[in-house]
Parts: sequence; C-alpha cells; structure tokens
Amino acid sequence: MQHITTVSQLRQQRQAWRQAGETLAFVPTMGNLHDGHLALVRQAKASAQRVVVSIFVNPLQFGANEDLDSYPRTLAADMAQLESLEVDAVFTPSVEEMYPRGLAAQTMVTVPEVSTILCGASRPGHFEGVATVVTKLFNMVQPDIAVFGTKDYQQLQVIRLLVEDLCMPIEIQGVETKREPSGLALSSRNHYLTDEERVKATVIYQSLQHVAQAVKLGASIPEAIQVALESWHTAGLREDYLQVCRAKDLMPPTDKDSELVVVAAAYLGHVRLIDNLSFSR
Repeated sequence: MQHITTVSQLRQQRQAWRQAGETLAFVPTMGNLHDGHLALVRQAKASAQRVVVSIFVNPLQFGANEDLDSYPRTLAADMAQLESLEVDAVFTPSVEEMYPRGLAAQTMVTVPEVSTILCGASRPGHFEGVATVVTKLFNMVQPDIAVFGTKDYQQLQVIRLLVEDLCMPIEIQGVETKREPSGLALSSRNHYLTDEERVKATVIYQSLQHVAQAVKLGASIPEAIQVALESWHTAGLREDYLQVCRAKDLMPPTDKDSELVVVAAAYLGHVRLIDNLSFSR
C-alpha cells in the first residue's frame, strides 16, 4: 500500500494506472475510521481495479465553535486498517497541500438550494466547504467511481448534484448506513458519547422507524414527527431538525411523492448526531 502526500505523487501514480487501463475507485474520509468507512472501502474494491482512500480533516467545512481542533486523528490505526483491506494508496495531504494560497483565498464551490437547508441551515458554509474539498479531491484523484455513505444523506445529494452540474465523469455510489446492534448509526462522533448517552442516542433511529411506519400507515407527517420528538425529549435529546423530505432532492413532499426520507439531527449534550431512513409510501 502506497502512502501518498502530494498531488504530484498522486498524479504520477494515477497516470500509470490509466496507462495500464485500470479503473479507479475513490473513498474520501476524514480519518478516525470505523466499520462504516471500511464498508465503503469494500464497495470500492468490488467496483474497480484500484482503490485510493484519502484522509484529510477539512478545515473549510468546520464552522466557528465546532470541533476542528478536537476532531479525532488516528492516522496510524487508520493506515493499519486500510492496509489490511489491501487498499492501493492512501492520500494524506496537508492543509498547505490542499489550500496552497490559504483558506481565505481559496476558490469556493457552491451547490445552491440543497446546501442551505437542514444541516446547511444549522451549519452555514458547511456544504460549501464540503463541495470545495470534494471538487479538489476529484480533480486530484481523477477517479472513475467515488463511494460515500448514505448516513450523510444531504452530503450525498450535494455531491450527486455537484457531479451532475459540473459534468464530472464520475459514478457516485452510496453505501447503506452501518449501525451498532442497538441501531445507532456508526459515526466518528460517537466516541464523544458516554455509555449512558450512547443508550439514549438509540432513540434517534427508533424514532425514524416510527415516523416511516406511521406515514406508511396513513398518519399525517406532522403527527408522526410530533410523537417522535416527544420520545427525543423524554430521552434528553434536543432537536436540531426532524423532517420528512422528498428523497430525490430533500424538498417538502407533496401528496403525490412516494419516495421519501426522514432526516434527523439531534444534540445529546454537546454532541450533534445525524441519521436518516428512506422509505416508500
């Protein structure tokens, strides 16, 4: 497994694979890898002849008072896991390599509408940072396929639109959310939770299941949401949002829309957790 730190090294290797006629799948991460990330890597390996994983904690997508400085960085453990999966290369650029003119001077990429709702409303500028770093990484890695988890459903939609609107020749694959036996979605931020909070956090996925089932059985969306929020409050969670949206674009659904997703963001103590569940009615 190669450890690549510069764009010039990466492009040299990419050119060699291209000349050999080999396809490339890419998995961008911020490190602190868990089984959810490894599922993305396995999907990438099943989809292409070569796999590159990036590890880069992107400062552009963290807002003021967010956890950039304390975000877990576990490079040695991450590299060991990726080597065990026989990844071809790991790209770990520095901030200076990614943003040589500095953050303030960086050209930014914006995906309108979908970036300003839900998490975008709670974290202004977050998806602009995501879209910018993903665009740069796509241009650096030049993959045929890129693999993302569906736990970050809004992020996945932002990236799909980004690729479509900018005519990038990249297939975007989404991989189903990996969960703990309790139903809690795997996340790098779960390590901030105490054992007691981890138990309380299971109410999020339970509430998503309740909302989906209630709506399928004919309950109104506001009624289903209200019941779910009451369970959050009982468990000590503070809501950011809990909404049912149209699956394809996260807009409010009409009575004619059948493919839906219930999306959630909640605070447990100082930890912000997100989750979602797609369903048909």
